[in-house]
Amino acid sequence: MSEALLALEAGTGAQAPAPASGARQFWRRLRAQRAALVAAAVVALLVLVALAAPLLTAIEGQDPSTYHPDLIDSGRGGVPIGSFGGISAEHWLGVEPQTGRDLFARLVYGARVSLGVALGATVVQVLLGVGVGIAAGLGNRWVDQVLSRATDVIVSMPLMVLSLALMAIVPSGFPRPVLVALVIGLVAWGSTAKIVRAQTITLKELDYVAAARLSGWSTWRIARRELLPGLAAPVITYAALLVPMNITVEAALSFLGVGVKPPTASWGQMLTSADVWYQAAPQYLLLPAGALFVTVLALTVLGDGVRAALDPRAASRLRIGTGRKREGKA
Repeated sequence: MSEALLALEAGTGAQAPAPASGARQFWRRLRAQRAALVAAAVVALLVLVALAAPLLTAIEGQDPSTYHPDLIDSGRGGVPIGSFGGISAEHWLGVEPQTGRDLFARLVYGARVSLGVALGATVVQVLLGVGVGIAAGLGNRWVDQVLSRATDVIVSMPLMVLSLALMAIVPSGFPRPVLVALVIGLVAWGSTAKIVRAQTITLKELDYVAAARLSGWSTWRIARRELLPGLAAPVITYAALLVPMNITVEAALSFLGVGVKPPTASWGQMLTSADVWYQAAPQYLLLPAGALFVTVLALTVLGDGVRAALDPRAASRLRIGTGRKREGKA
């Protein structure tokens, strides 16, 4: 409950009940969804693998950039020597065609880039979207019109085409993963802003916001103390669903050759090089594609679980592991 509303109630002698712990209720609802818990475990494992990439490759004794020409058959066009793409005790997932670089090392380092770019882009989208959405929702009619039309322009622009244009004009010396995250975030914040604006317009009509206005609070203080807590649930829910979307965008940009550049490893960049090797060395294509599929699926299921836990009135879209209770017999 709002501090301003509590102050008004205290002035009239009304006794307000103590609010229940929202975090405790959220974790209880999330734990009831088995699929969301499994997805959270998978995401945590992927993040751990990405963070521990130097340690894991040190244990294997390889790195993602060293060439091993002795492990490829130049007479067959650079196909790895040995069965299953050159899998051995020294190379746990085999080696890359033509270069002989270790696939396990490139896969775990690629997880760092793909997840890092997706999370960075999501942070940029959320910060811009929340700022513009709150300003539009709380501003006067002219401010709302200007910001809403600017948001509509951003939303209507094709993401991939605009990203390709921006990536082409930036100097090559700029760190590519940072650039990809910034471009995705700067191009795709419009949907977040529209959601936040709609929620802000709804929230500012509620009693506790009106009480804050009557108390003489400034617009900034109302936004910070009253609106942001109410916006947390929809923003967190949407951000959880933005991460897998941004992973696929990064992979698409790298696949088109304007994303992360070699020798930096990313799953999308690996797919770019693997599209001609699906018959001679299928594991080179299947490993990054499988990692992308598992990551996007886990993040999507987790995002749906977070949405259902934050908004228990809405049924889960996936209907996986929600544990719907059967109605008791009359």
